[in-house]
Amino acid sequence: MTNPVTYEELKALLAKSKDLILIDVRETDEVNRGCIPRSIHIALGTVETAFKMSPEDFQATYGIPKPALDAPELVFYCRSGRRSAEAISKVRELGYVKARNYSGSYLDWCEREA
Repeated sequence: MTNPVTYEELKALLAKSKDLILIDVRETDEVNRGCIPRSIHIALGTVETAFKMSPEDFQATYGIPKPALDAPELVFYCRSGRRSAEAISKVRELGYVKARNYSGSYLDWCEREA
């Protein structure tokens, strides 16, 4: 049921998908050291609050439209996959049933992009 995203799949989505919404749930200091292109930073501690926001507040805060509950390409990542899995649990409880985890997360990305 978790249906994790692989590195190869994420690369393809980054290259081809206009619908990809990639959420980085790491802390600000981690993000400042580098992130996956096109990602939006929403720290794990604020994920639930963010996804409960009105569409207007979400757009104003994060600069992108709030994802639809059934957004097909809503992907979360962190450093190693643990925090992003926790974020997925939170947003699934809010109805984001198709949210997926890039389980390799930033460590996998850096290793393969080197």
